[in-house]
Amino acid sequence: MSDTATSGVKHGFQLKSASVSMTALELYYFDNDEFEETLKEKISQAPGFFRDIPLIISLEKYEGLDSELDFFKIIGTCRRNNIHVIGVRGGNDDQRRLARGASLALMPGTGQRDRAHETDATPDKTTEVAESPAAPTPQAAPTRIISQPVRSGQQVHAPDGDLVILAPVQAGAEVLAAGNIHIYGPLRGRALAGIHGAESARIFCQSLEAELVSIAGHYKISEDLQNNGWKSAAQIQLRDDLLVVTPLEKA
Repeated sequence: MSDTATSGVKHGFQLKSASVSMTALELYYFDNDEFEETLKEKISQAPGFFRDIPLIISLEKYEGLDSELDFFKIIGTCRRNNIHVIGVRGGNDDQRRLARGASLALMPGTGQRDRAHETDATPDKTTEVAESPAAPTPQAAPTRIISQPVRSGQQVHAPDGDLVILAPVQAGAEVLAAGNIHIYGPLRGRALAGIHGAESARIFCQSLEAELVSIAGHYKISEDLQNNGWKSAAQIQLRDDLLVVTPLEKA
């Protein structure tokens, strides 16, 4: 028997779950020229943030009348601007068929997930449901604590919980968290909280000087922040799909 047939053989790869920060583009209608013009305008506001990001096209609010949505044009426009479309969220059967033809991943929309959960949760009336043992108490999501300054070019990621930084976040640095971000120093780089869609996440900092802040995909750049709480202790939260900056009261 050859060595490769033994149980200890190592394969060329493993499949593991991964937490990846992604941006969703909510498409309301599609006009190719207007789409590219608007995309370039958005990119110009924060070019470092958008360069080479993975993007999901969300069709949950799409109101376009055309049934033949041209995903190849969308993909081509995004690629010309260094953005990579990897999938489609929501959409009707025809739109998802076209997305599949463009080799895009298909992801359920919010309503589709809710309906799936309702279906899964409803037992068959003719089937007895056996009692199951009580589920274990879920563990609190881990908090990552960083004591050193986050320097330009560095990225710090807390994929499952909150992120606490006991030092400054310098310009050109990026910090990301599934939950809240607490910065006990100046925030001069980019901070992205709620990267998996948690709209209740918040960002706290001792001095707001950020290049960009984002919660659940909603973002503001420095020009938008300078009229409210700039260079002071602040918290950023999401209210009605808008990022709101409020001062942190001193004890």
